Amino acid sequence: LDQMTDAVANGVVRGLIVSGPPGVGKSFGVEKILDEYDMMAKLSSKPPRTEIVKGSMTPIGLYQTLYNNSNDGDILVFDDCDSVLFDEVCLNMLKATLVSGKKRTISWKSESVALRREGIPDRFEFKGGCIFITNVDFENVRSKKIKDHLAALMSRCHYLDLTMNSARDKFLRIKQIVRDGMLDEYEFGKDGDTEIIDFMIENTDKLREISLRMVLKIADLRKMDSDNWKSLAKTTCMKGVI
Repeated sequence: LDQMTDAVANGVVRGLIVSGPPGVGKSFGVEKILDEYDMMAKLSSKPPRTEIVKGSMTPIGLYQTLYNNSNDGDILVFDDCDSVLFDEVCLNMLKATLVSGKKRTISWKSESVALRREGIPDRFEFKGGCIFITNVDFENVRSKKIKDHLAALMSRCHYLDLTMNSARDKFLRIKQIVRDGMLDEYEFGKDGDTEIIDFMIENTDKLREISLRMVLKIADLRKMDSDNWKSLAKTTCMKGVI
């Protein structure tokens, strides 16, 4: 994940799709790398190179966002912005941004007061990179029409599936992300971070889920009550515990 994100940031790869279930650190891994590039840009007195889009987006909103991030070196991240993946107009624009030819031209030929007001042309060349972070499994979408569009996106992008089926895989990922600094702001120290992970491993079968979000929930409880956090975690984070 780090290597592929780095490749997009350096313009070696035009598009990356990161798919997988919630809580496996998709966003954390991507944002960690891109924050470093934005920091370097800031030190050089340049504007940040990255824009992260979350939530819902309309086709015209997508066109505006692509235009505002169309320069060489710009990186546009769609983080759980799945509305663009289920709209045919959006999908056609995204395919144009990732086409394998030398020139990637995007057009909007419908009349738009919003575009005219913002001074955005009805066509432009896109030179940036795109990263999609999503829970959608591109290979198992039911709609045939949408599935064909997603397959076209996959053919234009590198596709990284972070699905983790075993508890062992999930804990390996949790240990990696925590080691990379996910809990630094809590100031527990290395031993404190390890204590949280060990507690989760000891209670694997009882936890409502094994995920990075669960790590943060338990970290919040430890910050809230350093003496009784385990008891609180057993009450709020486990199944059938009273």
